[in-house]
Amino acid sequence: MSTRYRVYSSHLQEKFGEKVYKLPINLPGTCPNRDGMVGTGGCIFCDEEGAGFECLPNSLSIEKQIEKNKVFFKKRFNAGKFISYFQAFTNTYLSLEQFKANILASVKDQEIIGVSISTRPDCINDSYLDFLAELKEARGLNINIELGLQTVNYHTLEFVNRGHTLAEFLDAQLRIKKRGFESVAHIILNLPGDEMLDVIENAKIISALQVDYVKLHSLYIVKETKLGQMYEEGLIKLISLEEYIERVITFMEYLDPATVIQRLVGKGPQGNLYFCNWSTSWWKIKQLIEEFLEERDTYQGKKFTYLNGKALKNKNLI
Repeated sequence: MSTRYRVYSSHLQEKFGEKVYKLPINLPGTCPNRDGMVGTGGCIFCDEEGAGFECLPNSLSIEKQIEKNKVFFKKRFNAGKFISYFQAFTNTYLSLEQFKANILASVKDQEIIGVSISTRPDCINDSYLDFLAELKEARGLNINIELGLQTVNYHTLEFVNRGHTLAEFLDAQLRIKKRGFESVAHIILNLPGDEMLDVIENAKIISALQVDYVKLHSLYIVKETKLGQMYEEGLIKLISLEEYIERVITFMEYLDPATVIQRLVGKGPQGNLYFCNWSTSWWKIKQLIEEFLEERDTYQGKKFTYLNGKALKNKNLI
């Protein structure tokens, strides 16, 4: 286990005192960037399944998905406690009453100690957060909210048709932290158009906002998407695996050492792909990143020196 960055599994063990696993919940859904509310067509890299390709069918009830997943994780990992994880699509893009019903259905089981909700920054609203705050107080649940940011470069956000800018992420993060919830930011470190400067700024803004967790992804390209069409036509160029590893290490060096890293590289759906992780297993890429950290004798937070008046501190004025 690496000691050069904050590993999620170790963090959970320390936080809860036992093995805790997320139980993915897959619901039928859409997002405002598909149905015309803020845009159409969705993000250029997103396929029809959203992020739910590893989940059970969304035709199953929430209770049944939790039941089946619990059996699997108990048998495979000897897990004792669980977090209900609303993973696919935009889980707060529902009526408030439907959202409440979904969350309450997911916490009936006494072995559920928390809820993790994946959503978009432009779908965070005080009414939904107030309900979660009441639930947290009543049940003592651990609640975290995952925001799909992808990059702080608002020019790139426009290029990939995210349907929101950096401002919505800033607003959502401030509202989440105001209520004492934990937050997660999803970042893709090899989006077309982003450079190393954007990688560093991703880490700086996440750190300045005191985001609790971060998930790093590499971009995968699915056929029959806008990005897939652009890739097929030679309109975009992807960085090498070596450059991706360089970007991950640089990101980690600038990241607040208190931030927990949930993932260093993502997994893509099976089949129907033009590109995914340089045809290399995610586990091998993770291993390569950890080996480079050792070889360079570097670590998360090594360059975390830019907050709280950097210039004043460097000039020894305080």
